[in-house]
Amino acid sequence: MAKISQDLLHDSEIPTEDLAALFASTRARTLALADTLSDADATVQSMPDASPAKWHLAHTTWFLETFVLRDFVHGYAPFDESYHFLFNSYYEGEGERHPRARRGMITRPSLDDIREYREHVDYAIGTVFDALPKGAHELIELGCHHEAQHQELMLTDMLHLFAQNPTDPAVWDHPRNVPAPMPQPLRWVEGRQGTAEIGHDATNSNQGFAFDCEGPRHTVWLRRHALADRLITNSEWQAFIEDSGYTRPDLWLSDGWAWVQAEGIAAPLYWRSSDNGWRAFALDGVHALHPAAPVAHISHYEADAYARWAGARLPTEAEWESAAQSCDPCFGNQLDTAGPVRPRAARAADGLRQMFGDVWQWTGSAFLPYPGFAAAEGAVGEYNGKFMSGQMVLRGASCATPRGSSRVSTRNFFPPNARWQFSGLRLARDL
Repeated sequence: MAKISQDLLHDSEIPTEDLAALFASTRARTLALADTLSDADATVQSMPDASPAKWHLAHTTWFLETFVLRDFVHGYAPFDESYHFLFNSYYEGEGERHPRARRGMITRPSLDDIREYREHVDYAIGTVFDALPKGAHELIELGCHHEAQHQELMLTDMLHLFAQNPTDPAVWDHPRNVPAPMPQPLRWVEGRQGTAEIGHDATNSNQGFAFDCEGPRHTVWLRRHALADRLITNSEWQAFIEDSGYTRPDLWLSDGWAWVQAEGIAAPLYWRSSDNGWRAFALDGVHALHPAAPVAHISHYEADAYARWAGARLPTEAEWESAAQSCDPCFGNQLDTAGPVRPRAARAADGLRQMFGDVWQWTGSAFLPYPGFAAAEGAVGEYNGKFMSGQMVLRGASCATPRGSSRVSTRNFFPPNARWQFSGLRLARDL
């Protein structure tokens, strides 16, 4: 059995009592997000890129059972031997696994069985928590941050699933907020020029937790540039549509134009045209499109085409991070509890707004290793490094990101055609 290399883990020295609280709150939040789901809701898989909610609930538990209980607790017996095959995701070092595209075929175990599995693993960890060595505590911390990622994925996968239902069911039935006023015209904020330091510094324990791909910290050179002070809104995206943005090949990357034509893309995902204007499907059902809210569920191809249309470009991740270093990653519209999850209009303020929350922001940077990066040995060394091909970086956080789980250095990544996540854009331009 493969054991995780500790080289992957950044020593954040989280106090034991804080780690216990993080573990309890993280595990409880995942259950709360699935509280309204039926067994069928939690089992169906709407597309190969999305996973059933039941699988997310089980996989995050398998991670803890495998890498903490199996590897650190002598004599621990797995809850069910078949779960190792069913709920491994992509860890080749852990052996064979059920195909990702067929996760929706796992009708059994039931949702209640998976809840029982979670309870079993949580209890087992709780009984040995104080006696576990430092390496196990670091893996529990990693498991909590891993689970926070799956909480966001579970929400976006639930949204995609419910959007396929012709009755337009809401995951949460709550009234909409009072519409916010339209934001002021977009303003430009000049960014840092010259050398800048970006990335997580693993030698500084005060920086806290980070995933391996966020470092090493290194020096970059920034040309003179400016970032838009806020995200692009739905009303601004409508202007792009009305100006034939989806039918002008001069605006699109070659792969993006082929994708638009092959898939018949004419608007962001979940937008619906009606006699009364655009409407959109969300976790709380179908509603009139909010013109002041940031556009969401767009691909990198779409974001890049819009930027060209606007006479601008997408920021590099170095430009974005250098600007975000003065911002609070916990600020903004991010996930706190289960309930309606949707982007909101920008609040009036000076300087940069919406750096964290509402939607992830596509950058013009490919997801590649930083100088000096090396994937760790062992199963969790597969966590990020092997995906550094064919992916584009997003920065910030979204309305579905658990508050406190995103950092200035966080690098989210998806293929350029992905748009079922809460992904939007901020413009940049050269000066």
